[in-house]
Formats: sequence, C-alpha cells, structure tokens
Amino acid sequence: MENLKPNQANSSPLTPIGFLERAATVYGDCLSIVYNDTVYTWSDTYWRCLRLASSIVVSLGIKRRQVVSVVAANVPAMYELHFAVPMAGAVLNTLNTRLDAHTISSMLRHSESKLVFVDQYSVNLVLDAVALFPEHTTVPRLVLIADELAPSPSPVIDINSPFYSTYEEIVDRGDSRFQWLRPETEWDPIVLNYTSGTTSSPKGVVHCHRGIFIVTVDSLVDWAVPKQPVHLWTLPMFHANGWTYPWGMAAVGGTNICLRKFDGPAIFNLIRRHGVTHMCGAPVVLNMLVEVESALYGHPAVDEAAVVARPDDFWGESPCAFVKLKNGVTRKPTEKEIMKYCREKLPHYMVPKSVVFKDELPKTSTGKIQKFLLKDIAKKMGLPAAAAANGVVVLSRL
Repeated sequence: MENLKPNQANSSPLTPIGFLERAATVYGDCLSIVYNDTVYTWSDTYWRCLRLASSIVVSLGIKRRQVVSVVAANVPAMYELHFAVPMAGAVLNTLNTRLDAHTISSMLRHSESKLVFVDQYSVNLVLDAVALFPEHTTVPRLVLIADELAPSPSPVIDINSPFYSTYEEIVDRGDSRFQWLRPETEWDPIVLNYTSGTTSSPKGVVHCHRGIFIVTVDSLVDWAVPKQPVHLWTLPMFHANGWTYPWGMAAVGGTNICLRKFDGPAIFNLIRRHGVTHMCGAPVVLNMLVEVESALYGHPAVDEAAVVARPDDFWGESPCAFVKLKNGVTRKPTEKEIMKYCREKLPHYMVPKSVVFKDELPKTSTGKIQKFLLKDIAKKMGLPAAAAANGVVVLSRL
C-alpha cells in the first residue's frame, strides 16, 4: 500500500491550462476563435499560446509568479492570454477598460506588474496610468495589441515608442516547441483580480490553479454546457475572467465568438450568422436586448436607458423610458425626438409613450439598474393625460 502514495506518475497539480492541451488533440481541426475575419482552430490556438508563452519567458524575461497585466476588450489576444500567461508560469491580471487612469495606475503599482498587454483602443488610458507612477518607480514593459479595424492607425513602434513590441510580433517570435511551465503545486497563483473600488480602494483577489480548475468544471456542470457549444463573448473577460468560461470553452471544445463592444444589432447578427448557443451577461446587459432598450441604446446621445411600465388610461400600461444622456452632448434630444427615433426602429406599439431624462439612473453597487425604483417613479407620475393636466412636464429632468 505504500506504493499508492501520490507521486509524479499518479498525481499532477490540477490546472485549467490542461484543457487547452486536450482541446488541441481532441478538437484540433474545430473552430476555437472567430473575430470578424480572423478564424483559428484549437490546434492554432494551442500553438499560438505556446509561442506566446515562450516569448513571455525568453524574450520578455518574466519569471514564475510575476504578474502580467492585460487591458483589452474581448478580442482573440485577451482569450489567448488566459492560457499563455499561466503557461509562462506567471500570474494573469486582467484590468477593467472602463476604469480611470488613476485606478489603473494604482492597480499596476500594487500588483507590481512587470508586463502590460495594451489594446489599441486603451493606449491613452494606459499611457496616462503609467505617467502617474512616482519618480524612480520601475515601469512595466508595454506590448501593443493592434487592431486593423481601429478608427485610428496603430502607434508606430520605434526607438522612441513606449511599446516594446506588438502582440503578433511577440507571438511570431516564440518557439512552438516550448515546454510550458506547469504549476509546481496546484496552490500556485494563476490570476490576480481587483474589485472595482467603487466604495473603497480596490482590493486584490488571488486565485490558484486548483481553485480555477474546480470553478471552471462547476460552471460547465451547473449550466449543463454540452460539447462544442458556440459561445458569444458578451461578458467582458476582464470581469472575473469571464466567469472562468475562457478555460471552460477549451474543456468542451467550444467556439469563441469574440465581440469587442456590446451592441444589440451586432449581437443578433452574430447569433444568426454563427448559430450561437450560449452567451453570458448581467441582467442590465441582457435587458439591452429586450428590443425597446436596444433601440434606445442605438441613439448616439443615449448613455444609459431603462424601460418600465407606466399606468395608461387607454392601454392600462404603456412603455416609459428613463434615459441618461452621454456627457458632452452638445445638443440634447427632446422627448419627441427620442420617441421619433424609436418609432423608426420598432413596431409602433413598442415605442415609449413617455420619456424621462435623468442625470443618473439608480443602480446597485455592482452596476445593475434598479428598475423597481424607476417603476415607483413611473407610478407616481400617474396617467399621461392626468400628468399633463397637473402640469407635469415629462421631458424635464427628475
């Protein structure tokens, strides 16, 4: 019985990185990533991650347990880095692209990040964050994730550039024969995440390989995810590592449909085009797809919107839209203009019968719009005809 004790032959540390290795074997020729015209198979993704991990270790000199940060949207690089960084023995730190430069700077300093992969759309944010580092503080190296579809040209990488290299150059430079660095124990750290810092200073949370492995499997079982689903990335991967589904999709050989920006019409188009079977999203995100709110979010001046029922003397209830306008809007639309815009996008019975402009929509601490509060406001407004008779001007800010 002494020979049955754990050893290298019968026991290895649990890690979600093994899911990618298996996917390359079992689902090698199947689609792994789709982003606009970019398409990869699971074999492609495995070899790209190996080369990337190789460059992170050899070219960029990252050591075990050092932190590598990423500031990016749901693009292929963000997905690949969920594997490549741990394959290099490093700790992945994905940062919320919606944070300000001061918060990003604090997180980079606190984590002692050695390397930051920067989405082309977030270049100014990260450069501003790095500029806030105290004098004589070591600044992490920056690698640019270029995007051909970006409205402005990619920054030129030269001797005066703040960027060491581009992401694709790092991938091309790597060695596909690289032996990825398995965790020494399953308790080794794999990711470092931060709270948003809404109510206090951001707090760091470290997860180990074992923990992420177990949560990944639990998430697949709980959602009853079948083999080879088609997953649309509506949930930001920087948010709790996309609830572990970057690793989960590798475990079941799924197809990852990458989406840079949440957009209602684009989402419906991708669902039809690729036969999407799964997607994630907080209630406020999914609400943006209950058609009326999707139409409102399409208006160039609208920042946030929520639609609730309001008492109506003819219909019993009618849609009432609460709208927050974007900062810096030079010409603010009127209630009638918002309704006209919706009428061009929606069946007439779905068009809001009243529009209320607010400086802020009520939200929970996690950013979910509190519709029950808006429903109370709508009820107190009374019937549209009665409200007008009582001198209530609906388009005024409440």
